[in-house]
Amino acid sequence: MAPTSGETKAAPKRIGTGSGNNTYKDKQKPSDIRQSNIVAAKAIADAIRTSLGPRGMDKMIQDGKGEVTITNDGATILKQMNVIHPAAKMLVELSKAQDIEAGDGTTSVVVLAGSLLEAAEKLMAKGLHPSAIADGFRAAARKATEILRNELAIPLNIEDRSVVTKCAATSLNSKVVSQQSSLLAPIAVNAVYQVSNFKDRNSCDLRDIKVVTVLGGTVEDTEMIEGLLLTQKVCAGPKKMEKAKIALIQFCISPPKTDMDMNVIVSDYAQMDRVLREERNYILNIVKQIKASGCNVILIQKSILRYVHEKSILRDAVSDLALHFLEKLKILTVRDVEREEIEFVCKTLNCRPIASLDHFTAENLSTADLVEEINCSGSRLVKVTGITNPGRTVSIMVRGSNKLVLNEAERSLHDALCVVRCLVKERAVIAGGGAPEIALSIKLNQYGSGLKGVDSYCFRSFAEALEVIPLTLAENSGMSAINTVTELRKLHAEGQKSAGLNVKKGAIANIMDDNVIQPLLVTLSVINLATETVASILKIDDIVNSVR
Repeated sequence: MAPTSGETKAAPKRIGTGSGNNTYKDKQKPSDIRQSNIVAAKAIADAIRTSLGPRGMDKMIQDGKGEVTITNDGATILKQMNVIHPAAKMLVELSKAQDIEAGDGTTSVVVLAGSLLEAAEKLMAKGLHPSAIADGFRAAARKATEILRNELAIPLNIEDRSVVTKCAATSLNSKVVSQQSSLLAPIAVNAVYQVSNFKDRNSCDLRDIKVVTVLGGTVEDTEMIEGLLLTQKVCAGPKKMEKAKIALIQFCISPPKTDMDMNVIVSDYAQMDRVLREERNYILNIVKQIKASGCNVILIQKSILRYVHEKSILRDAVSDLALHFLEKLKILTVRDVEREEIEFVCKTLNCRPIASLDHFTAENLSTADLVEEINCSGSRLVKVTGITNPGRTVSIMVRGSNKLVLNEAERSLHDALCVVRCLVKERAVIAGGGAPEIALSIKLNQYGSGLKGVDSYCFRSFAEALEVIPLTLAENSGMSAINTVTELRKLHAEGQKSAGLNVKKGAIANIMDDNVIQPLLVTLSVINLATETVASILKIDDIVNSVR
């Protein structure tokens, strides 16, 4: 039937043809999923945004048991948050990755990721495909890395401790213990220098630095000990031993037990006396052999549960009778050394653990000038100093007046140690205070203006997103964010590459002159990790629940 004169028949519309608007039209479900992911990730970024910078606010975190933590460290806050949304969990993992890679910048990386997601959201609203945006952001990150390395980075002589100390102090200035940065920064530098071999950039292993927290005193009482510090106390023998010969043993000084789960019934007093006499002679023989080797200090590993027929059999590492004999022979004894500490103790003392009495010889002993038990505000510790041929290790004793301050001091010191490690790996520094982000924003904007197509949009959006760091620093310090960022743009356009935000003074200044310096590796890691995470989130178009 032919259409009547008043009717018109619509022609089928072909996708991708004609002279109309050919921009990408997203389907409804993928669009909703992507929007949900972006909103959840931005919520995480907004939650810790106020903690950025020296004037950033602290968060009080209370766990299910009522334990309270006060911190402004991004990784610590996110680790203890109850996050359910899978995309939000990606930002928690992002902060962990930054903590492992650089140790600092854990808040900046999440804030930048949130800003990039907001920029991507605006680009998708214009019709750009998420995959094209992800590729464009990756290209912008590569260009930013190139600019940082070639134009903004300042080569560092690792032997110059003053510059390295300034970088560590900059990291500590944004922490709760910022008032003690002049004390903690040199300790962090000296500790990393002690364990590093500068000929090998990857030689710094923070597991060679043992941080021991002691409740009592103040943060000013924190000290570095060139030797070994054990949290265990002396359980037998003298409290102080000079010209010590130290053995680390992994066998038990106690009556042996069978490998089978069995009971021995003794019905006669004479048999009981014989059993006790044999046990006494067995232990006395072990202690005499220890004394005969010239050893006067023994460190005993904590006993290990053995499982026999699905039942645990615990053999004491050292019995009360053994402690009595060790006391009589004046052998300083420390027991319950944790299994995780054995490797560090061996490396520090430059010795091998002794697994049986047959190997208890003078060659397997370590020597030290002094082993003593010290008392720190009621806590008893064992300190070993003057070790002959010590390994590349160091111990740091952190003090604090209460548990909250003590834990935050430990976290802050860890960040400072990571900053120094970054400088050993990547020997270059850049200005802090938002200066590199503004410089990158201007240069990427100029570069993006010369490009065509989608990349031009992505580069300019990426450049604008980078400004979130100086913008947030200004907001958190109570300054006018818009005026501050505008002024910084003007100064950088005039060629002042070191112009940044001195938060403590509340003004724009030459940030290098004010000693606000940070490692190049931290900023490189922030940009690259944030970009990769944002690209991953953008390419997700559905969430599928697993059967398992």
